[in-house]
Amino acid sequence: MKILILDSEQIRELLPMAECIELMADALASLARGEVFQPLRMITRPPEARGLLGLMPAYRSGEHGAFGLKAICVFPENPTQGKDAHQGAVMLFSTETGELLALMNASEITAIRTAAVSAVATRLLAREGAERLAIIGAGVQARTHLAALACVRTIKHARVACRNIEHARQLAREIQVAFPIEAVQTNEEAVRDADVIVTATSSLEPVIDKEWISPGAHVNAIGTHSPSSREVDSATMRVARIFVDRRESALNEAGDYLLAAKEGVVTPENIVAEIGELLTGAKPGRTSESEITLFKSLGLAIEDVSCADYLFKKATTNNTGTWVNW
Repeated sequence: MKILILDSEQIRELLPMAECIELMADALASLARGEVFQPLRMITRPPEARGLLGLMPAYRSGEHGAFGLKAICVFPENPTQGKDAHQGAVMLFSTETGELLALMNASEITAIRTAAVSAVATRLLAREGAERLAIIGAGVQARTHLAALACVRTIKHARVACRNIEHARQLAREIQVAFPIEAVQTNEEAVRDADVIVTATSSLEPVIDKEWISPGAHVNAIGTHSPSSREVDSATMRVARIFVDRRESALNEAGDYLLAAKEGVVTPENIVAEIGELLTGAKPGRTSESEITLFKSLGLAIEDVSCADYLFKKATTNNTGTWVNW
């Protein structure tokens, strides 16, 4: 038998952001309809290792059935070497025989699909007139979020802040978008008056403060994935209407929620809905122009597997990629 191998460049070519946004909306709606089987990710974190290994399997039934696994290493110091913190592979298997069909670059899929999911949440939750964007962090996710959020709102100005302002300045120089990008010195300067806020860092402590956030703003908190780390302060968690990609994941893995819950600030009832429940109409989204909405993204295996299935079918049709004997 042969398997398909797709590298990062081929994935970028086959998975434009606008297409991925619709693909992720379909995957999250499928999750809400009960068509997805997905256990919590398994984390291997050796005490002496520089990073961790996460295993993320998922199965989707029905017409768009898919079976797959993402094996992803997260090495937080990689960006200092010019590398993505996320390294790994997404494997797609046959739902009929279990045979391996494809092996794909996980860094590229993760970069695109994470921003696409934020765009789905932003389309559902941000005010219609949202035009000022703030991004905390200047890495891979900052780049893809600039492209993704411009697909769902008419962004007129973006501010970027990070620990090293030179990285933010470099991002502003390199990214080609239809609106100006301003590198600023502090997180507060970025967040003040923003309509949409993205936190895309590896910070262990909050990088935003409730006092900086304007009424009616929408926050996409996407950087942390550990019960012991958070980007959002407890005061923001207390006042925001909280939405998640998956409740079970948030209640077990999201430090933004768990640390605020430990302080008695939030309970499970503060999680209004999963994004998929908004897509199916089961739950409401934004209810007023002045409320702060917050989407806590952890990243789900079904997002990766749905991307892999889509890429496999498109690559086969377009005769893209490399086929190797297995």
